[in-house]
Amino acid sequence: MTMVAVVFVLAYSAIALEHPLKINKSATALIAAGLMWTLYSFASPLGVESVTHQLTEKLAETAAIVFFLICAMTIVEVTDSHGGFEVITSRIKAKKLTSLLWIIGFITFYLSSILDNMTTTIVMVALMKRLLRDHKQRLFFAGIIVIAANAGGAWSPIGDVTTTMLWIGEQVTTLNIMKTTWIASMVNLLVPLAIASFMLKGNVVPPEKAESGAAGTSKFEKTFMFFMGMGSLIFVPIFKAVTHLPPYLGILFALGVLWLVGNILHREKPAEAKEHLALTKALRRIDMASVVFFIGILLAVATLSANGMLTALAQWLDVKLGNQTLIVILIGLVSAIVDNIPLVAASMGMYPLSQFPPDSFIWEFMAYCAGTGGSILIIGSAAGVAAMGLEKIEFFWYARRIGPLAFAGYFAGVAAYIIQYNLLH
Repeated sequence: MTMVAVVFVLAYSAIALEHPLKINKSATALIAAGLMWTLYSFASPLGVESVTHQLTEKLAETAAIVFFLICAMTIVEVTDSHGGFEVITSRIKAKKLTSLLWIIGFITFYLSSILDNMTTTIVMVALMKRLLRDHKQRLFFAGIIVIAANAGGAWSPIGDVTTTMLWIGEQVTTLNIMKTTWIASMVNLLVPLAIASFMLKGNVVPPEKAESGAAGTSKFEKTFMFFMGMGSLIFVPIFKAVTHLPPYLGILFALGVLWLVGNILHREKPAEAKEHLALTKALRRIDMASVVFFIGILLAVATLSANGMLTALAQWLDVKLGNQTLIVILIGLVSAIVDNIPLVAASMGMYPLSQFPPDSFIWEFMAYCAGTGGSILIIGSAAGVAAMGLEKIEFFWYARRIGPLAFAGYFAGVAAYIIQYNLLH
């Protein structure tokens, strides 16, 4: 069993050091999953059949998350290929940098609660290239977008992978997680915005030539597909609440409807004109490397859950720290250094539902901390990594200029959540 833990630590280190090592984290995660389950099967006194049964159960849990992510990413790609996001971007008319900052912050916050934080970051950073000429200003706005996207995703069951994992795992319920973490998430956004407002001066200077939208789509098609795409994502939590069936079934159904509507909408167009609008094209554009990473890391963490290591770790933390609040705050801070997905996956295995039922303090607080703690460093979240690639943001520039804002917002949100929880309980 010791070797299983050693493999996990080495793999985790390689994932955290992906950029200097120049080894894709998806490859590392898949190798870790394969090695850990193999070593566990050799060492387990229960035998291979029992381990295979455990693996089948964990695979079903992993597949539920992966199916959901693939469908959500495809819906967003279809909306984007139609130029649907111009419905939002075309309405931004701010003249002052501070006004634009607040507008972008709030749009990102709420858009991230409907989409996922990485996709929202990609959309909003692309928008900034059409609104601001100065690259240094765009860098600063990109940093604020990362904070806003992570804050917005944390309070929504479909806005952040970690909250989605807790939601699909039934640690949290839809309305309750939105109600209990919205204030903390909003404070997490407002504090950095307020501080940043004193740092920004001047007017918005747009680029000389703005990029055009998607070719071959009318204004009606852009608007229609935007609302269809957003409606498809919003439909999923409603579907789960009404039917009590798993969310992945709801989003598969929604994707099928969107596919059908797209076919009907473009059925009279020639093949060349509608090729880039087809859902099959969107399926080829989604980030499958990220999907494969989720599969690998979730299966790797599942090994630690199956062999009892996570339960033992939870007991050790309880003995050493003795305070669930401190444990969850620490998880949030660590997520700024390493990926929050395996951290939350590990936590889900550490604290069984039989002991910590749905909507317990620990799950709600973890949704906030794990979702927003990653903003403190550029590599701490998918949103940060996306912005880093799009605008070539340097690690230490972000740590110096944006990190303190994210740190202040994180602990302000922690205080807001604890005060709210104590008042309501």
